[in-house]
Amino acid sequence: MASPTCSPERRIRPFEGALFGSPPLTSVLLVEDEAGDIGGLGAYSFLWPSAGSTHSLFLKELYVRDVLRRQGVGERLMNELRAIAAARPGCSRVEWMTDRDNPDARAFYKSLGFAEFDGKIVYRVDTGAAGV
Repeated sequence: MASPTCSPERRIRPFEGALFGSPPLTSVLLVEDEAGDIGGLGAYSFLWPSAGSTHSLFLKELYVRDVLRRQGVGERLMNELRAIAAARPGCSRVEWMTDRDNPDARAFYKSLGFAEFDGKIVYRVDTGAAGV
């Protein structure tokens, strides 16, 4: 197998933009209620896949306070996250996970027209550190 012919500078350039560009790779989208308290949030990062030339917006956490659920807050957050991803050059998709035993979350995403993707298997290893 032949070795890659890309120069180090050419290989590094896409990573510089992904890791040090503006906006930063990790962000939080917040929703405030009338009193100025946090009513919901979407914590996300931009991920660079191991293969391919595009990256994705990965939604780490989507949270809406109980009293604000079923009022469109989660849908507005998801729409804004899609818009953020679409506006970022090179971002080809939005990805997230939910537990199989979380029927409320699964029903919410289905109600927005999102299909479940069975193509990935999630692995996890505990480090032995106590939970925070």
